[in-house]
Amino acid sequence: MIITNIDSVPGKKIVEHYGIVMGSTVRAKHIGKDFIASLKNIVGGEIKGYTELLNEARKQAVERMVMQAKQLGANAIINVRFATSSITQGAAELYAYGTAVKVE
Repeated sequence: MIITNIDSVPGKKIVEHYGIVMGSTVRAKHIGKDFIASLKNIVGGEIKGYTELLNEARKQAVERMVMQAKQLGANAIINVRFATSSITQGAAELYAYGTAVKVE
């Protein structure tokens, strides 16, 4: 599956358009990670637990988007974007979406 954030695949021609595909995941904070994060707010620096959490969320959202595109018969997803939203206090959704196409 070709995945790109631009509106075409360089060197390829779009021959089929399947529409928007999406994948999402909702993740909650871990109390231990929140404690470490509060300490990092005092001294500064990367909060590695949250970095890992977001990396896992992005990966899962993309995997779900790709699965939906494959079910439609697509071999590429163009215009891929990510969005986040707060669901409740301590939980957030990471959403990946793009346009499923067939390229040759």
